[in-house]
Amino acid sequence: MQWRANATSGQVIAGGNGQGSGAHQLDRPTDVIVEKDTDSLIICDSRENGKVVRWLRQNGKNGTMIISNINCVGLAMDENRSLYVSDAKKEEVKRFRTGESSGSVVAGGNGQADRLNQLYGPTFMFVDQNRTVYVSDSGNHRIMKWIDGAREGIVVAGGQGRGNGLQQLVGPQAVAIDQMDTVYVVDAGNNRIMRWPKGASQGTVIIGQEGQLNFPV
Repeated sequence: MQWRANATSGQVIAGGNGQGSGAHQLDRPTDVIVEKDTDSLIICDSRENGKVVRWLRQNGKNGTMIISNINCVGLAMDENRSLYVSDAKKEEVKRFRTGESSGSVVAGGNGQADRLNQLYGPTFMFVDQNRTVYVSDSGNHRIMKWIDGAREGIVVAGGQGRGNGLQQLVGPQAVAIDQMDTVYVVDAGNNRIMRWPKGASQGTVIIGQEGQLNFPV
């Protein structure tokens, strides 16, 4: 759906033809980003459909599959238009440079566990100007930082087990990083938004202190 500023109703610009696997359909999409150069949407078309599709924003009746056979959850794009996709089945994040069909692993890919070179249920990501990938390692209740070319990640938030302490997360989802490398994370299982300054051993709650949220993503 597209909702313009101050609009009272939205406009369907992708899908809207029932749940399914047809080129004109989507099945519980999980993430979307705008590709400005092509005026298109890039959409994670669910784990069930197992694909990433590109859908023209203007008069697009069908999506075009650009990646297949992937349990896509989250998407990100860097300044070179390389596409990053988290795969919850293979426990990894892959980078697809323009024109590539297979991609290369940039985070995880070493099985499901909690070592620094592993992920467990990766969801959403943030990629900075240095192509560093920050990924919500949901099943391990932590945010991992993977420098471009690294063989293992660095814990930058959470990683102290499941819980509601200020040093803990539960099933983190969306993540963003500012110019000071401060981590902002949706702590979904604790119904709050956390801020973690660079190098901090614990975060602070910035939204969700008084029952304001209900499983944000």
